[in-house]
Amino acid sequence: MQARGQERHSGRPGTYIAAMARFFNTTGPCHPEDHYFLPPEARLRQANLDRYLQQKLYWVLHAPRQMGKTTLLQTWMRELNESGKAVACYVSVERCQGIGDLERAIPGICDAVFKYARDFEVPIPAKPLPGANLTSMLTEMMERWSVLCAPKPLIVLFDEVDTLEGPTMISFLRQLRGGFASRGVGKFPISVALVGMRDLRDHLAQSKDGVAVNPGSPFNVKQDSATLVNFCRNDVVALLGQHTTETGQVFEPEAVEAIWYWSQGQPYLVNKLADECVERITHRDASRSITPEMVLEAKEYLIQARTTHLDALAERLKQPVVRTVIEAIMTGDPEVVLGVGQPGTDLCLDLGLVTYDSDNGFQIANPLYREILPRSLNLPYQQSIPPSEFRWKNADGTLDMDALLREFQQFWKRHSETWESKADYTEAFPHLLLMAFLQRILNGGGLIHREYAAGRGRMDLYVEFAGQGFVIEIKLVTASKGRAGTLREALEQVSRYRATVGGPQTPTYIALFDRTPAGRKRPWGKRLTWQTIKSPNGNVTVMGA
Repeated sequence: MQARGQERHSGRPGTYIAAMARFFNTTGPCHPEDHYFLPPEARLRQANLDRYLQQKLYWVLHAPRQMGKTTLLQTWMRELNESGKAVACYVSVERCQGIGDLERAIPGICDAVFKYARDFEVPIPAKPLPGANLTSMLTEMMERWSVLCAPKPLIVLFDEVDTLEGPTMISFLRQLRGGFASRGVGKFPISVALVGMRDLRDHLAQSKDGVAVNPGSPFNVKQDSATLVNFCRNDVVALLGQHTTETGQVFEPEAVEAIWYWSQGQPYLVNKLADECVERITHRDASRSITPEMVLEAKEYLIQARTTHLDALAERLKQPVVRTVIEAIMTGDPEVVLGVGQPGTDLCLDLGLVTYDSDNGFQIANPLYREILPRSLNLPYQQSIPPSEFRWKNADGTLDMDALLREFQQFWKRHSETWESKADYTEAFPHLLLMAFLQRILNGGGLIHREYAAGRGRMDLYVEFAGQGFVIEIKLVTASKGRAGTLREALEQVSRYRATVGGPQTPTYIALFDRTPAGRKRPWGKRLTWQTIKSPNGNVTVMGA
């Protein structure tokens, strides 16, 4: 095992970064002495930390995984304790995840309070006595802890609160609310934060037997449900710049832009892409600049390696309420109405899977997620597709897209009905199977860029292979428009998309899947069609299936 302070060598000549240098953090909270660091409070929205203390408020913070919540809480805790004006303690209740039994869960929360108070070297409250009343155990512990901290006020920052479930969550919230009216120095914590991935408005209402949270409630969700947002582009530049300043290793401007593009500032993705480039690709050789090609390699590695962060998101795709939202975005179905306030939509927003803005509507949060989601969903198909035994390359090694898509038509005829009967994402099944087929045949030799958003009515693909570019639009025939109307709309849409990625000379295809009851009943000889349509904006090949 390498000692801290030694240099890491890859066997090549160069200038190597000492192991004791700071690094890009991809696990756990950030510590400025060890990690490249941007103060997370700059990314807080709908929050005023000073106000919470001055007005003795209880508040909620929610944000997706690995956005910097724990870093924010522990940084603020240390600042408060070092100021001497208060006693603050971070407490994670994750150990009680999924425990609905109060006899185990409430003592477990009290044990967590004891542990973190000891670990962070603040006054340590006594553990509850055996046989203590479960419905007041936490309240009484908070009261005794406040007495120990006097004459300083006590502030408690509870993390991972949304892992609590059922009766445990309700009892936890009620016990905190029980001490709210008497909060004060030596009496009860003057400020409490509830922190997790999900907003807690529904749980807070349940803890009041269904009564909506009002402005006089301890946790006024409407006014004080704070969140953390992604890095902006300047933040990404600043974070990568810290590495260059401290080590001399340069991120080329195009590489910085690539990291921003793929991550859209999601903190974990920014750090992970940069870390892969520094550690695994350049082996900490400071003489090697980070290039955009390295960022692409790092991106592909993240997807293939299924890191914990990305794997957790992929698991969420199995939830029915998530599936409804993601499938509507993936197919672009304009007839599915998504809106803030709907359980599935709110969950996807809270998880950071989806974003919303007035210009683009609901869409997948960033290009890397836009790749990982369909590739996670179609991985079983991709692995089940046999190696190609047909010609899909030209003699010069370039891609013969006509041959590839004609072969897909035959594959669709042989397997689609059987495979669809086992699929979860049935509406998006054509999209997923076609992408799996392309990915399997290209097998790492090409790139597939995906564009899709709710309400667009299609998915656009841009395939790069051996210096070539191809546009493929996936479109579902709807009963309201019929095949002819759907095709007219597709031609207009694909013409606009082609203009943004390559121009009229770019080979362009429409994969038109007739999913209507009448279309499914047509014999395969009429379902599998091939047509070239000439237009002033460039020819388009229509593959019917």
